[in-house]
Amino acid sequence: MTEDFIGMRYPTTCYNCGKMADQEIAASSSRAEVVCSNCGATRIFVPRFEDPAEPGEFTPVECYDVWDLLTDATCKNCHVTGPHRLIIGCRNFSTHCENCEYTHFFRFDVEYIPERDGPSDIR
Repeated sequence: MTEDFIGMRYPTTCYNCGKMADQEIAASSSRAEVVCSNCGATRIFVPRFEDPAEPGEFTPVECYDVWDLLTDATCKNCHVTGPHRLIIGCRNFSTHCENCEYTHFFRFDVEYIPERDGPSDIR
């Protein structure tokens, strides 16, 4: 990824391997991703739209727990380094600057889960 403006780790149970592991979260203007540090399962999100928005204006409907996280980052809109709220679900990912209310929305695009035991022998 280029131009990362948010990078953090969130320890939780991985949806893929079921182990407690850091989920490595990164976001930039062009994409966002969540990678399990244990099994490498990766979810990639691409931009949907960005807009100053009121909190609670968009309510995601998700298939598992929604993460509501807070981390410091430099806002690409107001350029203030301060708290950014990340809302991450199975289909949506958003970043929200607590200073200027600038919000960047991503939609789920692709999932990559590496093979645990190497490539299977298909005959």
